[in-house]
Amino acid sequence: MAFELLRRSSADAPHSPTCSSPSSDIGTPGTERSVLFEGTFDASLDNLHNQYILVTGGLGFIGSHTSLELLKSGYNVIVIDDLSNSFRTVFDRVQLLAQRYHTAQGTKCPTIQLHDVDYRNIPALCTLLDAHKTTFPWEATPRSSIIGVIHFAAFKAVEESIRQPLKYYSNNVSGLIDFTSTLGAYGIKNFIFSSSATVYGTVANKGVPLREEHCVHRPETFPGTAELVEQGCTGITNPYGRTKWMCEAILSDLAFSDPEWTIVALRYFNPIGCDESGLLGEDPKGIPTNLLPVVVKVMTGQFDQLSMFGTDWDTPDGTAVRDFIHVTDLARGHIAALATATKGELRENFRTFNLGTGTGNSVTDVVEAMETVSQKPIPRKAVGRRAGDVGSCVAMAGRSQEELKWKTEKTLRDACEDIVNFLRVREEEQKLLQQGQGGVVAEVSS
Repeated sequence: MAFELLRRSSADAPHSPTCSSPSSDIGTPGTERSVLFEGTFDASLDNLHNQYILVTGGLGFIGSHTSLELLKSGYNVIVIDDLSNSFRTVFDRVQLLAQRYHTAQGTKCPTIQLHDVDYRNIPALCTLLDAHKTTFPWEATPRSSIIGVIHFAAFKAVEESIRQPLKYYSNNVSGLIDFTSTLGAYGIKNFIFSSSATVYGTVANKGVPLREEHCVHRPETFPGTAELVEQGCTGITNPYGRTKWMCEAILSDLAFSDPEWTIVALRYFNPIGCDESGLLGEDPKGIPTNLLPVVVKVMTGQFDQLSMFGTDWDTPDGTAVRDFIHVTDLARGHIAALATATKGELRENFRTFNLGTGTGNSVTDVVEAMETVSQKPIPRKAVGRRAGDVGSCVAMAGRSQEELKWKTEKTLRDACEDIVNFLRVREEEQKLLQQGQGGVVAEVSS
């Protein structure tokens, strides 16, 4: 499989006047094609399969699984990731797993590129986009071979967002504005946005499954009633959630102002699990904040015990209830959204969708499921509620099933079994490395 690696910084990226202020009224940037791309981009006029999906944050937990599912579905992929919360080896693993899949299917594996750069580095972004201009025989002017974008490159830790709100507004909101302005100038207007169930705020505590109509950006009638829902949000409890709501609002306004845009905002619930191969998992560089990575650190002895934030919620066992969705199901939800958008089958050119199972499990349920699958005890203690949390958050997933033709297939137990397999594979890799052998590590790195 072909791949490329671009390592650039803001300091050494070529600066073009047309790229310096992307949020202003810009036209198509006039930067010349970078010599870094010579010989790597096939711009033959009759190559109709030379189309790409650009994935920002494509080596993170959800991004890497989505990049893999894109490749398995036949899409060429361009990953932008500055590796601030991911590892370079993840790219090799995605590449290896895609090769294995297509070899088994007897099909040609698509290409994947990696550009090690912050998505907010607009000069570097322009260089990349210039390299993907192409002209088809029936068109007089060039257009991009990038037919869609999936945007994961946001900061996502609730507690950190409370301590450092400006960091979150800068990256998540300001970055999105500059990014979409630049994409629009290149005519790249199919956009899948990684949103979150946090946009529902304290509505989640009402104990009812959350519908997309609980948070809207244009007035809508609530299904089955004559109730008019006004745009806005209710009780968002942290800056991270506010950035997601703001980004949705910006994208809704953008789509309303320019019908050429097709934008899908996917509201995630709680991704867990990993690829069944055991080669991809949730392995953040910093201190984990999601439930299962913390459980894994307890199981492997890195943490003494699991802190359960709040055991006095208004839930069956007192611990917080969430809609836990297997990350592979979540990744395939992006493929479904992308396919629907590129076919022009969305009901509106801005549309929100919940990606969840529609079923809630408590923190205790998840911990006990992991204990059952792993056959290991997981020490835990009750601590006070965490700032910015809500007690319950469960999806109503009917819109996704009806309009995207997507639904979850994997269970909580599947997720736990895949995590245990991930730990087993990682342990085997570490033993092989200690013995001076390659094994899976050598295969991944080759």
